[in-house]
Amino acid sequence: MEKPIKNLKRSISMKKFLSLIALSGVLMLHAQDPTTYVSEVWVADQGDGTYINPILYTDYSDPDVVRVGDDYFMTASSFNATPGLPILHSKDMVNWKLINHALPVQVPEEHFNIPQHGNGVWAPSIRFHNDEVYIYWGDPDFGVYMVKTKDPFGEWDEPVLVLPGKGIIDACPLWDDNGDAYLVHAWAGSRAGVNSLLTVRKMNPEGTEVLDRGKHVFDGHDEHPTVEGAKFYKRNGYYYIFAPAGGVATGWQLVLRSKDIYGPYEEKVVLEQGKSSINGPHQGAWVDTPKGESWFYHFQDVEAYGRIVHLQPVMWKNDWPVMGEDKDKNGIGEPVMNYRKPEVGSTYPVVTPVETDEFNTDELGLQWQWNANPSITWSAQLRNTDHLRLFAMEYPEEANNLWMVPNVVSQKFPAPDFVATTKIRLMPHESTQGKNAGLIVLGLDYATLTIALDESGYFVKQTVAKKASRNEEEKVIATEPLKSNEVYFRVNVKEKNGEAICTFSYSENGKRFKDIGEAFIAQPGKWIGAKVGLFSMSDKGEKRGGYADVDWFRITKD
Repeated sequence: MEKPIKNLKRSISMKKFLSLIALSGVLMLHAQDPTTYVSEVWVADQGDGTYINPILYTDYSDPDVVRVGDDYFMTASSFNATPGLPILHSKDMVNWKLINHALPVQVPEEHFNIPQHGNGVWAPSIRFHNDEVYIYWGDPDFGVYMVKTKDPFGEWDEPVLVLPGKGIIDACPLWDDNGDAYLVHAWAGSRAGVNSLLTVRKMNPEGTEVLDRGKHVFDGHDEHPTVEGAKFYKRNGYYYIFAPAGGVATGWQLVLRSKDIYGPYEEKVVLEQGKSSINGPHQGAWVDTPKGESWFYHFQDVEAYGRIVHLQPVMWKNDWPVMGEDKDKNGIGEPVMNYRKPEVGSTYPVVTPVETDEFNTDELGLQWQWNANPSITWSAQLRNTDHLRLFAMEYPEEANNLWMVPNVVSQKFPAPDFVATTKIRLMPHESTQGKNAGLIVLGLDYATLTIALDESGYFVKQTVAKKASRNEEEKVIATEPLKSNEVYFRVNVKEKNGEAICTFSYSENGKRFKDIGEAFIAQPGKWIGAKVGLFSMSDKGEKRGGYADVDWFRITKD
């Protein structure tokens, strides 16, 4: 593995130093310090030198990881959500913090100013080369993009379109020992008309431009359908392509190897479900530690909970990796549910990505994403205030529900069982009616708890939009009157037989909660899990105006 980024350790230390100075002034205001936050609902580190899978019970789809010295950085598919390309950091491979996003705005910007569910950033790869961290991803409609930085905690360069084209996806670079640069990628049948092919192309040494028309190096149609998600490595003189096959929920992890970058490639299945409960274990990242251990990150598709992240030990036998444990001795590994933590030389504190947000700073927490490229007119958080202000925007002309509304802000489900609670104050402003705001569980179907105002006064309603992605109208399930414009909303999510069962309740004093409406079974979105979030809207046909103040949003065990 390459040497650390020049001055990276110094940069991280300085960041910690500065954060401690800042923390002394804001600790009482902002309890969700990302350097110490520990989730109430899912922690993989067992505190005894072992971990349980998944290490992230969160929809970090198509994860890829790179080691830089003794630091580990992860990114994942973000599709249409903005900001995109999440950047997570770990020191021990088990405890992860969400530290940044590499893509503040989706490109082409105008295209992604409206929701493009399921499009955008597909299966990124993250690599370290020449003292910089690179991320490549395939946009199925526009081609392969790249961003890079010398500081993963800071700003990333503007995206570069490395390979224009339609249907070119799942791209990963490789810089060879002599400095030559290559790119491997897959194909999306929905755009290109073909799939189950892996193609290698030569790039310029800077990795900013593809130089040739490419050569197919593997055809999976016969035994490995839907081969995709390729990751490029070199080890012991072999070129390796790690590639999942067989489909997201039903597939396996395939590894190809050759002494020539253009093949022919030998093939071997190295990870399968076997008798385990981990379906479709594939697509991820091979990573080694400074002590020479090998590990593999991959995802598991669990419907409404998304594509959650697992970590498997790897043993090399005859220059082939075996992942997890080969319990039936057929030469193919199966996923483990618990294991000793990687040997990284030090012990690090338990930490998880932040979920709760008290809205006590002038920026949204990194866990939040919009349905489209954000506009500064949608929200406001001022310094020395203690709330998020969401302005009531109008519906897009053709929209019958919130699916195509860009200003919905949401975060991923964090665990199989959790409770999300928020406090909202509706401020209709000059208009006395036609404004609403609330809590949403969003997928291909969605449900909301909404505070609204009509001629009779303020009221709360539960709504459901079945087939929301097909623009079906939202339906009101239940309504209750409110005494004021302030209300507490809660959704309790429980996993039962693989489904995410959501029950809703509200309170006018924050202590006694009353159930409302009916249970809702959360549905996945387009290539993603369900999300939980917030919105503020004008009724259909009404102009924008007014706002909702959200005091806080908390994820708890109960």
